[in-house]
Amino acid sequence: MASEPQARIATLDIVRGIAVMGILAMNILAFAMPQAAYQNPAAYGCTEGADLIAWWFNFVLIDGKMRGLFSLLFGASLLLVVERAAAKGENPTSVHFRRMAWLFVFGLLHFFLVWWGDILHQYALIGALVFLFRNKPVKGLIGWAVGLLIVQTILMAMLSAGFLAVSAQASAPGASPDIIAQWNEMKQGVGPLPPAELAKDLAVHDGSYAGLVAHRAGQTSFMVIGIFFFGVETLAYMLIGMAALKSGFLTGAWENRRYIRWMLICYAISIPLYMLIAAWVAGSGFDTATVAAATIGAVTPIRPVMIIGHAALIILLTRQGGALVDRIAAAGRAAFTNYLGTSIIVSTLFYGYGGGLYGDLGRAEVYLVVIAMWALMLIWSKPWLDRFAYGPFEWLWRSLARWQIQPLRKAVAV
Repeated sequence: MASEPQARIATLDIVRGIAVMGILAMNILAFAMPQAAYQNPAAYGCTEGADLIAWWFNFVLIDGKMRGLFSLLFGASLLLVVERAAAKGENPTSVHFRRMAWLFVFGLLHFFLVWWGDILHQYALIGALVFLFRNKPVKGLIGWAVGLLIVQTILMAMLSAGFLAVSAQASAPGASPDIIAQWNEMKQGVGPLPPAELAKDLAVHDGSYAGLVAHRAGQTSFMVIGIFFFGVETLAYMLIGMAALKSGFLTGAWENRRYIRWMLICYAISIPLYMLIAAWVAGSGFDTATVAAATIGAVTPIRPVMIIGHAALIILLTRQGGALVDRIAAAGRAAFTNYLGTSIIVSTLFYGYGGGLYGDLGRAEVYLVVIAMWALMLIWSKPWLDRFAYGPFEWLWRSLARWQIQPLRKAVAV
């Protein structure tokens, strides 16, 4: 069957393409190393030379920013789908909640069968909530987003203060066994693993596929933790994405000078502050409590500022088009497939049932894998979408959500 896809907003696809590529640059460490290494390079011996430079680059420009950018695009795309369903005479509520229900299923399958760091289930739950805001004006959406980000900042500041306080108490002379036990529990996932725990983690990830699936079945608490840590923030970013779509920011409707002004203001605020926080963390020798306080609390109010700066820069750099920009846009149109596809490929490369590289590459070396996967995204996405209306997983999601096999192949012009 042949199909003509709906007219697309090129700028949205381009920014989404950069975001999905950036998501891999952020997630690669969680595929390649023990969980704590994601936040703390000292957790897996990556604190010198090129590894240290890679940490600085990731911390200042990538970590959290690409997730936020992806959340913005999710909110904008969600609004577009709802509006287009209504314009076609469909029930937008039914269309939306069926999409979110199937996205949740995809997220569960991704979590249990592929990788513990899935974010799709969280997007599905928050996406169901953000639907309630679809008719609010730009100012209303921004007001709600700012309020939610203030709540997130307060929660994360309290949590960071708790880390610093308990760490100080546990390291004080005569600390009670209860305080020490509390600190040992709190620093899991942030500080270095004890040798026995590290050996166990390496063995599990170098083992069989069945063993890894069983291991992930015991990690379902990550889903709850993810909602707790990022749920309020993610909702705020989706609302900002809706506002950015309605205001014309994400459609490329603004003049260059306006994007430049926003980019310069956002970067002037966020980059120096991120550099100062990075210097604080590195200067502490990647002390566990300092890493936790910085990555959980200190960066929370700064992150959305840099995300807006990144979006403005991407729009400015790509609005003239070109062959590379076309390929980035295609990667964005197939973002769902690229997100899931890279998870499948990269997890197979690193885990024991595939390439078995888990724990073998340094912090800088893993970016060679990222570059290779970026190249793959750019190579396959455009030729596929030149012939087909959707990426493979996009087509499957659309077909399931509509309870009908959707046309995949594009109509051939006569």
